[in-house]
Amino acid sequence: MTAAVRTIATQPFDDQRAGTAGLRKKVQVFQQANYLENFVQSVFDTHPGFAGTTLVLGGDGRYHNDTAIQTILAMAAANGVARVIVGLGGIVSTPAASHLIRKYDAHGGFILSASHNPAGPRGDFGIKFNIRGGGQAASALTDAIYARSCEIDRYRCVDADTIDLHNLGTQTLGDLTIEVIDTTEDYAELMESLFDFDAIRALLTSDFRFAFDAMHAVTGPYAKRLFVERLGASPDSVRNAVPLPDFGGGHPDPNLVYAADLADEVITRGALDFAAASDGDGDRNMILGRGLFVSPGDSLAVLAANARLIPAYRDGIAGAARSMPTSRALDAVAAQQGFEAFETPTGWKFFCNLLDAGRIAVCGEESFGTGSDHVREKDGLWAVMAWLNLLAARRGESVADVLQAHWKTFGRHYYERHDYEDLSGEQADRVMQALRQQLTALPGRQFEGLTVTVADEFSYDDPIDGSRAEGQGLRVVFGDDARIVVRKSGTGTSGATLRLYLEERRSDEWELTLPTREVLSALASVADTLCGLREHTGRDAPSLIT
Repeated sequence: MTAAVRTIATQPFDDQRAGTAGLRKKVQVFQQANYLENFVQSVFDTHPGFAGTTLVLGGDGRYHNDTAIQTILAMAAANGVARVIVGLGGIVSTPAASHLIRKYDAHGGFILSASHNPAGPRGDFGIKFNIRGGGQAASALTDAIYARSCEIDRYRCVDADTIDLHNLGTQTLGDLTIEVIDTTEDYAELMESLFDFDAIRALLTSDFRFAFDAMHAVTGPYAKRLFVERLGASPDSVRNAVPLPDFGGGHPDPNLVYAADLADEVITRGALDFAAASDGDGDRNMILGRGLFVSPGDSLAVLAANARLIPAYRDGIAGAARSMPTSRALDAVAAQQGFEAFETPTGWKFFCNLLDAGRIAVCGEESFGTGSDHVREKDGLWAVMAWLNLLAARRGESVADVLQAHWKTFGRHYYERHDYEDLSGEQADRVMQALRQQLTALPGRQFEGLTVTVADEFSYDDPIDGSRAEGQGLRVVFGDDARIVVRKSGTGTSGATLRLYLEERRSDEWELTLPTREVLSALASVADTLCGLREHTGRDAPSLIT
């Protein structure tokens, strides 16, 4: 039976411009009357071709996820969508959503997540639209969606009873077919097509000590399906595996601060050979080995250097890419192994053209994001599987052994990110301007024995579609030896976050195991001098160092 479509009058909100990965606000903002509806209808109005097509829908299970799904289903029915594929319980990780869009040739998908941000009634919520092919919407589309949201005066929906999301099967809502599926099975099959499951299974069922922390976020069901059911790991090796609306009161950001207990177990006590964690929506990862933390830049470089050990890349990779703030460890591998290396702005959407064109096979960002051409999002569990495949292939080698061999071959890029969170916009802008106004005068100057070779504001010309992205962060480069990068983050929901990135390369063997803070302390002082960090932020130290 065709459901009656209602047109509801509304008024625009002025704050619906999507950031780096969608629209993120406090839950209370999304709970305002018509707030979510305005954004969703702006997508329907702006991106053509929804009628008669398939959509993918789901999120990380955070508070308001279930309510938002019911709203979007009623609106999809009113806007002519023929089929919506929804994850069981409304749960779909971001990389799994990208895979489903690609597998079922969907017109796109709505992903409900604020990624690594805290959840709960007073926490954060988010939504983004991924296009056909599974990638994030390009800037031209997000700009058009924002423009529409600034003038929208109505949205369309149908009246509907609550759709059951907790049982597998097909339901209808007017002319709309709703399929509730177990997305962990599709995802596990994808992973089995990429990796050597027999070798990984042999590793995980040996005396190898392994743990994965899902942080009560979306990856728990996926990790149990993969590591326990498919690969034979002990059930207790997957921790905090039940997704909770408030992520158990934790902060689902897989780093040394918010996954401190796991880090202590592996790094300080050496109780595990390998451990990993993922974030709220499953697109980030932290890799730990006995006694050490693997920085995201090193992780990306190591996986690129060892790609031939993974069945999907046994013939090598055409190229790889990193975001500009990410360490240049990847560049050293590309130079020696002879594949293309690209430097893009922050934001996974900038990798998608390169992936679609076959120019790159692996890519990553310093914010604990790593991925490959299997989907068009970063993928935390993919990175964990890639490391397990690497360790299984390099029989008997520990994570420390792998890193030491890598650094001896390519040099070590010591790296830190300093986050200054909850600044006012004016404070963050003053820091940026303090450095920006010095850029033209910096080349040739020396600081702590390092000579500035380049000082600029990064811009990017897409080699595939010719588009240009400007204003992507400030760089002070000391040749191949070191870099300072400063940029404002686009993933927060309140205040401004300023990020300072420090990187210094060492290549002599005795320099490969120094404390990171010791190596970078002089560079940090240079950054404070150039940017006036203490003066303009009023802070003696960053909020977070990763």
